[in-house]
Amino acid sequence: MKIAIGNDHAGIEVKQTIEDHLRKKGHDVINIGYDGKESVDYPDFVHPVAKEVKEKKAVIGVIICGSGNGAAMTANKHQGIRAAICWSEEIASLAREHNNANIVSIPSRFLKKEEIIKIIDVFIAKEFEGGRHERRIKKIDMND
Repeated sequence: MKIAIGNDHAGIEVKQTIEDHLRKKGHDVINIGYDGKESVDYPDFVHPVAKEVKEKKAVIGVIICGSGNGAAMTANKHQGIRAAICWSEEIASLAREHNNANIVSIPSRFLKKEEIIKIIDVFIAKEFEGGRHERRIKKIDMND
């Protein structure tokens, strides 16, 4: 599976751990993340991930910032993107199965690396259930 990943300064170590894990599992990772030492603005690294997913150059996206909030808010500005902040395996599962999330937003300052890897694996493994959830998903995108 092709997966786009992006992060700010708060997610450098986590991004490297996720990227290594995904590559070991045979996934093709598009690294759009930051690897420097200075503080940076998360939108500069999240918008490109959302674009990769929106344009179907990646199947899913992984975005990482300190709380997961700013990254998710940024990604969700893109039509067709459904970024979910996931802090547990159950939330990741529901985000995929019920909300058809296509980007997982990781709060790097609040989770251990082992927990994050489990969340990523669940997010990748689960699929949208459709059914009653489909009509709700169709109501998310706004056509202002």
